[in-house]
Formats: sequence, structure tokens, C-alpha cells
Amino acid sequence: MDDQRFDTIHSLGNHDIRTPNLDYLCRRGVTFRNAYIMGGTSGAVCMPSRAVYHTGRTLFHIEGAGERISPEHTTLGEHLADNGYATFGTGKWHSDCESFARSFATGANIFFGGMDDHWNMPVCDYPRDGVFPAPKPHPWDSGTGKKEIHEKRFDRVAKGVHATELFARSAIEFIESHTGDAPFFAYAAFTAPHDPRTMPNEFLTMYDPDKLTIADNVMPNHPFDNGDMDGRDENIVSHPYTPARVRRETADYYAMISHYDHWLGKIIDALKVAGQLENTIIVHTADHGLGVGRHGLMGKQNSYDHSVHVPLIISGPGLPEGETRDTLVSSPDLYPTLCDLIGIKPPATVEGLSYAATIDDPAIRHREHVLTAYLGLQRSVRDERYKLIEYVVDGVRTTQLFDLHSDSDELVNLADRESFATVRASLFEKLCEWRDIYDDRSDTFWSTVAP
Repeated sequence: MDDQRFDTIHSLGNHDIRTPNLDYLCRRGVTFRNAYIMGGTSGAVCMPSRAVYHTGRTLFHIEGAGERISPEHTTLGEHLADNGYATFGTGKWHSDCESFARSFATGANIFFGGMDDHWNMPVCDYPRDGVFPAPKPHPWDSGTGKKEIHEKRFDRVAKGVHATELFARSAIEFIESHTGDAPFFAYAAFTAPHDPRTMPNEFLTMYDPDKLTIADNVMPNHPFDNGDMDGRDENIVSHPYTPARVRRETADYYAMISHYDHWLGKIIDALKVAGQLENTIIVHTADHGLGVGRHGLMGKQNSYDHSVHVPLIISGPGLPEGETRDTLVSSPDLYPTLCDLIGIKPPATVEGLSYAATIDDPAIRHREHVLTAYLGLQRSVRDERYKLIEYVVDGVRTTQLFDLHSDSDELVNLADRESFATVRASLFEKLCEWRDIYDDRSDTFWSTVAP
């Protein structure tokens, strides 16, 4: 999903939201409670994040910010096809059309882009001749309140049907039509719950804003300049973020997730009818989370858990049911994990580390640390308890240190407390190690924070 925060599933503790089908997947599979993306080298964090998922490569080892996936980097779909899988894609593909064509043999209602009007999505099907439409102007309101012209690859606008339904129906049609003995890989990439937060009326009215719980870390404004205070996401709702406004935004956010959940149920039903549910690994995850008022932020261009911590559920044949794992996992790790689960070796271009062993044995710890970056402005690292965030904005360094066991809302900054100096130094050392291993060459950042 696009923008789904880690804590927006009913069975995982959010009793305000209704997600019966995600709850079903939790009961049927394994939920990873500490899954993280690697951050973003673009304000459109979804673009590099998705490229990392599809290549299994680390953030600074993809091409650019993920707008193009290098032919040298074997995609997940490409690798599965090479191993006998029928491959199909629908929904959002925030990279180049050539990499989509390498990844999937067929596709329907493909959206090349980051965001658009859910009720008027510019899409195309997989072309028989292999040539996708050339970019052409597409006018729409991207949340600025006025029509803008964007270049998009599409051959039609799917008017009057919500993108969530559009993509789900495409996946269902593929499942219903798939024949033969070949296993299949169906990739359904939903644009929900990304704004503009619109959905059918039955979901629009599902949540009463006044009855919703808002987190303790909801604030009217962020307490300091994090380097991206004037980006698009922070201007779709005017500051200060009042509790009433945050409740309204949260109601719409939850409604979009519930609408997706409804169509997820129909995909699951299609697998049942096709006799494939018991043979199919289902993975549900997201490209990043979203602030929706937490820490005075509406978007995902930050390093707090509401933006870099994502849901991750894996269910399927032979996997434990109704279990959770607390070990740390990172987005490049999903690709090799899926390879392990189906018994094939990942290609040499994959850098992630499989956590398949943790599914069978909850005592196994996968990663000691996970690390994230945002442009040349922010870097973060967390271990199983503490999290360090470093900011460099206009040459000014700001440091935060949180104890996530006692302060999951990331409100109490321990960075300047002498009793936590050793923790801070240890985590900072890990950041420097990551810089060297993963080729983080942001001179503007490291020239300020490096010892």
C-alpha cells in the first residue's frame, strides 16, 4: 500500500480502525512488528522505497532515486519469471516502463506515476507489442487546489471507478483466468491510502472523527526545522494542525484503508474459489507510513516511526499461523526472504538478507540495527530499544535519542542526557559504519555530523 502506517490494523492494537481481512491475514500468518523501510532519496519516498523492494538492493545502491531500475539489477518479478512463474502486475509502478516489462509478462490497469485522482486514474494495459504509451500531458488537481499539468504514460483515464477497486478487480481477473501448472506471482500495488483521501460514500461515513483516538504525539507544528517543512505533504493541510483537523484527516485515512481491506477480502475470496488460497503466499506491506499530524507533520518526509515503520504480514502454506515476530527487518530483505520461502536462490545483485529463518524460529534475531535516510537532511538508526536521529539543516545539527520501549511516541529526547551518552555514541558509530558500507556520500550531511 501507499502511505499505510504500521499501526493501522485492528488486530495489532488499533481498535478504532476496521480491517477484518487484514486481521484474517494476521490470524493466518506471521506479522513482523518491527519492519522498516530504508528511507528516501526523494521527497516522493515511495519511489526509492519501491525500487528497494523490487531489487533487494540498499538505498544508495539503486539507480538514482528509483525513477529507473537498472537492467543490471534483477527485479523480483524478473527472477521469478526466470524460475518458471507466470508474472502479472497491476497498479502503481513508480519506475520506468522498461523495468515493468522486464518484471511482468502481463499486466492490466498499470499506473506509471506517484499519485493521481483515485476516481480518474490514468492507466494502460500491458501492450501486445511491448511498447508502452509515450508520456503525454495529464491535467489534474494534485492537492494544490488548482489544475496542474503532469506528464504521464497512459492510454486512457479510468473514470468513475475508484483506483482501489480498479486494481483489485484486475488482480481478481488474473487469478480467475490463470490456468496451467505454472505457479504465479501477482503484484497488486494500491495507491490508497495516499491523498487525495477519497473513497465511496459507505466508507467515507464509516468513521466519526469525534470518536477517534489521536496519539499523544499529535502536535500543531513540528518543534524545529527538519529540512522539509515546506514540502508538498506539509502544505495539503494548513498549519497549525488542530486536534479537530487531525481527527478529520485520520477518519479519511482510516476509511481509505478500510476500503482497501474490503477489496483485499475479494482478492482472498477469488483465491479460495480458484482453489489457490492454500497454495499461495500472501504478503501485505507498504512503501512507508505517514504522519497525519504526529509530531506536527502530515507527510512521510521524516525519520519518525510513523513514517519509516511499516506493516508486514506474510501468510501461506507451511507458515506459522497467528504469530508475531519482533526482530528488526529492513525493506531490502523481503526479496531474498520470498526466494527462500519458495526454494530458489536470490540473484547476485540482491543485497538484502533473508529473514525466512525467523518465521520458523521466533528466537532468531535477524538484524541488530535498521538504518534510514532522508535526502541529505536526516539519518536514523535504531537497535531493539533505542533510536538515534541526526538532522543537518542549513549547516545546523540537531540530535534526537529515544527509548522506544518506554517512549514509543518518540517524545522524550535523551540525546543530551549524560546517562545516555554511551548509547548515543554507540548508535552514532553504527551510522558511520553504515555510511561506509552503503556508500552514503551526502557531503553536506556528513561534513557537519562526522567527528
